[in-house]
Parts: sequence; structure tokens; C-alpha cells
Amino acid sequence: MEITKIIEIVLLPLAIVIMLFMPLIPIVRGVKTGKKAKNAIIFNLCSFFAVIALAIILPVGQLIGFAATDTAAAVVDSTKGMAYLGAAIATGLSCVGCGIAVGGAAPAAIGAVAEDPKSFVKSLIFVALGEGVAIYGILISILILFM
Repeated sequence: MEITKIIEIVLLPLAIVIMLFMPLIPIVRGVKTGKKAKNAIIFNLCSFFAVIALAIILPVGQLIGFAATDTAAAVVDSTKGMAYLGAAIATGLSCVGCGIAVGGAAPAAIGAVAEDPKSFVKSLIFVALGEGVAIYGILISILILFM
């Protein structure tokens, strides 16, 4: 019984962490194009789905353990977990959108300001609009968590 607890607490999360870092191996080796790049993408997808499968299969929530012996006290409210998941998705996707928006607007703004310094304020507005997307996502996640 003690060995299974060690496996659950130490080895399985260690396997998940190793699988999370496995997609970085082709990047470190310097894969560029061709068949190597195709194999690297397949490797990344397989390791991603392996991590997802382990996250679904492993009872990570039960590793914390419940000290209460009463079954009513051990029931976990799933709405709180869904709220955390919704807040994480709202923040994450809004920050990805912000990165895409600023990644396109900032170089264009720098080029515009380099040609005409009077266009600085107009350029800054477009960059700030892209960053506002992340602020809205964080605001929504705060509303989800505290309402």
C-alpha cells in the first residue's frame, strides 16, 4: 500500500512533468524543415495528447486526500473547479489574443513613427487597443472568481 502511494505522489507527477518538457527536445536540437520538422510536429502532438490523457486518467484531485471520514464532508463542489477553469481559459485566451494583436500592431506603429513622428499618438492608440483585450480577459476572470 505504501509503494502505491509513492508511485501516485512522486512518480506519476514526475512522468507528467517529463512529458511536458518532451516537446522542447526538437527545439533544442535545432529542427528546421523537411522530414525532421514533420517528425517534430508529430512528436509534439503525441506528447501533448499523452499529457492530456494522463491528466484525465490520474486522480490528481484525490492525491490531496480528504481527512474527513464522513462522505458528505468529502463531496467536492464541482462548480468552484469549473469557475477556476473558466477564469483560466478567459485569462489565457485573452492574453493570447493580446499577444497576436500587439505582435501585429507594434511593429507597424514603430514603422509609422519612424516615417512620421507626428503619428505617435495614433500608433499608440492601436497598440493600447490590443493590450486592452488582455485587461478585459482579466476583468472577466475576476468577475468569475468573486461573483
